[in-house]
Amino acid sequence: MPTSEDATRSYYASADVDAFYEEVWGGEDIHTGIYERPGEPVADASRRTVERLAARLEPGPGTRVLDLGSGYGGTARYLARRFGCRVVALNLSERQNERHRRINAERGLDGLVEVVTGSFHDVPYADGEFDAVCSLEALCHSGDRPRALAEAARVLTPGGALAFTDVMAAEDAPAEELRPVVARLGVDALATPSFYREELAGLGMAEVAFDDHSEQLVHHYVRLTEETEARRAGLGEVISQDYLRQLLTNLPLWVDASRRGRLRWGIFHARRPAGADEAAGAGEAAGAGGAGGTPTPAP
Repeated sequence: MPTSEDATRSYYASADVDAFYEEVWGGEDIHTGIYERPGEPVADASRRTVERLAARLEPGPGTRVLDLGSGYGGTARYLARRFGCRVVALNLSERQNERHRRINAERGLDGLVEVVTGSFHDVPYADGEFDAVCSLEALCHSGDRPRALAEAARVLTPGGALAFTDVMAAEDAPAEELRPVVARLGVDALATPSFYREELAGLGMAEVAFDDHSEQLVHHYVRLTEETEARRAGLGEVISQDYLRQLLTNLPLWVDASRRGRLRWGIFHARRPAGADEAAGAGEAAGAGGAGGTPTPAP
């Protein structure tokens, strides 16, 4: 039976997906943006999200950062270039990773960024190896979110920072109501903010907080829809007509769900306590737990 990781690999192995992310999203930071003005480029707003998240990590020269679900590498390159930290970029898709490595080399960052093909359900590093861990809209792909969070906590050094974003369902949003929104991606459900709060608390993480930017979802999906419609003719030369029709049918559903308050989004951040042995034990217990929701690739 196919796993959530199989679905993720398949989704990101598509040339259509690559072309859409390159042409409409800018090909660097593929996640929800924080917009400051109407009509702002999607890529600019998405980079602002990286900047806000980086401020929660407080990296510095020589520190080690793990980027879970690193995609095309925009976050890893920003952190390495801006702060001089060493970044391990862990990602399932070898197609994305090949592009990531090529761009790193072109920009002279391959000495600071190591791209590793692997799963955030089984992070191939020792306990306490990283000063900071981040993830931008990758946990929604997980079929076992408690395990993914436990792995993130496990590899953090005591006192280390965790920060991540995810597209979530509002606490009172019926799953069946959101099913058509995510249907194109072959998933059923999203996590909720309370789920992440409870999981992080159960892992013994300290200073758990959520910077709620849910209002940005409307801006983001409106901009994606506008850009896709405006570039329809040109996109038809690099994206299949079938995929383009799916996009133009599905993106307005995300706009509508956002306007009706059915979705949530923002930046979760927390720290592994300085005396983190108990947190590590909690992480091991959580890692043996349940599925934590259906994997949900963000469009």
